[in-house]
Amino acid sequence: MAEVRVRFAPSPTGYLHIGGVRTALFNWLFARHAKGKLILRIEDTDQDRSTDEAIQAILDGMRWVGLDWDEGPFRQTERMDLYRQQALRLLEQQQAYWCLCTAEDLEARRKEAMAKGLQPGYDGRCRERGITVPSGSAALRFKASREGQIVVEDLIKGRVVFDNNVLDDLIILRSNGYPTYNFSVVVDDALMGITHVIRGDDHLNNTPRQIPIFKALGHAIPSFGHLSMIMGADKAKLSKRHGATSILAYKDMGYLPEAMINYLVRLGWSFGDQEIFALAELIEKFDLAHVQKSSAVFNPDKLLWMNAHYIQHGEPKRLAGLLRPFFGQVDLGEAAAKASDVWMEKLVVTLRERAKTLVEMATAAVPYLQEELTVEPAAAEKFLTPAIAPSLTKLTDRLEGVADFSKAVLEETFKNFLEEEGLKIGQLAQPVRVSLTGRTASPGIFEVMDLLGRDRTLARLRQGIALAGRTRP
Repeated sequence: MAEVRVRFAPSPTGYLHIGGVRTALFNWLFARHAKGKLILRIEDTDQDRSTDEAIQAILDGMRWVGLDWDEGPFRQTERMDLYRQQALRLLEQQQAYWCLCTAEDLEARRKEAMAKGLQPGYDGRCRERGITVPSGSAALRFKASREGQIVVEDLIKGRVVFDNNVLDDLIILRSNGYPTYNFSVVVDDALMGITHVIRGDDHLNNTPRQIPIFKALGHAIPSFGHLSMIMGADKAKLSKRHGATSILAYKDMGYLPEAMINYLVRLGWSFGDQEIFALAELIEKFDLAHVQKSSAVFNPDKLLWMNAHYIQHGEPKRLAGLLRPFFGQVDLGEAAAKASDVWMEKLVVTLRERAKTLVEMATAAVPYLQEELTVEPAAAEKFLTPAIAPSLTKLTDRLEGVADFSKAVLEETFKNFLEEEGLKIGQLAQPVRVSLTGRTASPGIFEVMDLLGRDRTLARLRQGIALAGRTRP
C-alpha cells in the first residue's frame, strides 16, 4: 500500500482553537497509526487577515500539546508561482477560461437570479467567449461539468451525492493574481501527495468543487473524511462564550497537554467506554471507523475532571517543573525560585489530590511559600480562641521535643497527646490547621507539617498561640 500522507492546514487569521487542535490531533493519530506522514501547511493567502503572530501561535499551540509534523510548515504565500502555473495549465487544456465580469456585474446578476427564484451562482457568461489575452483585470474560472453527479464516499459520513447542475464555474485565479482557496488547496494536496483529507464538515460542500480540479490536473483523488462540528452545551456552534479560546489560553489556565489530548480525542471518537488513554494506546487504537457522525459537545467540567486525573497521576518531578511558572500569578515567583526541586516535588504530592489545575495548585501552595503567613480572619475568629490556647501551647511544646520530624512520628505524637489530654481530634486539628496554613481547608496536618519542616511548623504554631491568646473585642 502507498504511504499514508495527511495534512493539517490551518489559516492564520486567528489563534489555534479547540476545533483546529482536534482536527490536527485526528490527522496526527491517523498518520501515526498507519506509520505515515503528517504535513503542516499554513494557508495564509488571506492577505488582509493572516498574521505572523497567528502563525507563531499555531506552531506554539501544536508544540504545547505535543503534535509534531513530518514535513513543513509550508506557507501558501511562498508557493504563488506554483498556483499560477497550474491555473494557466488548465487554461491551455481548455479546462479554464478568462472572465471579465466585474464584481458589480456579478452582484447585480446574483440579485436578479434570486429575485427570479433561480440559483444565484455564476451564469457562465464568459465561458464561450474564448478570451485568450484579457484586457484589464480578469479572473480565471474553472469549467465545471453541468451534468451528472459527484459521489463522495466519505470515510466518516458515508456516501454523499452532489448534483453538478447546482455548481457554477469556480474562480481559481483572482484578478489580482491570487489563487482561491478551493484551487490552492487542490494544487497543494495533489503535489504533496496527500492520500487522506481529514477536516471539519464545514468543508464538505467544498469537496464537489475540488474533486473535478484533481481530475483536470491529472492527479489521484484523496479519500475524504469530514469531522462533525464541536458544539456547546446549548447545541450552538462552539464559540468564546463556551470556552473556545486559544489552545494556549488553556496552558495559561493550568491545563496539562496530555489532558487536552485525551479530552479532545474523546470529542467525537470512542473506544468502548474507556475514558483515559495513554498516547501509545491512542496511536494503536485510533481509526476513523469509530469517529461519530453527530456533533460532539464540549463539556468544560469533563475537561476539568480529566485534567485533575492527570495532575493526580502525573510524575511529580515533571509536574513540579510545570508548576513553577504559575507562582508568578500569586506573586510568589521569587519564593518559588528559591525552593529546591525536591521540596517542589513534595509540594506537588501534598497538594495534587485537591487541585484540578496548576493555577489551583499554585494558589493552594501560597501558605507554604509565604515568609509571613496570612491567616484568614474568620478562621482565626472561629478556631484560634482563648479556650484552645493552653492545649495548643502544650502540643507545641511536645512537638518541639520531637527529634524525628517525620509524618509517622508526628502522627503518633499527636495521637498520644490527645489521649493524655482527653481531647478529641476535632477539637485540636482545626486550630492546628489554621495556625499552619491560615485556612480551614488543607491537606492532612501531618503532611502539612512535613512540608513546612520543623522550624516553620513550630514558628507558625507559636503565632497561632499568640492569636488565640489575644483579647477579643
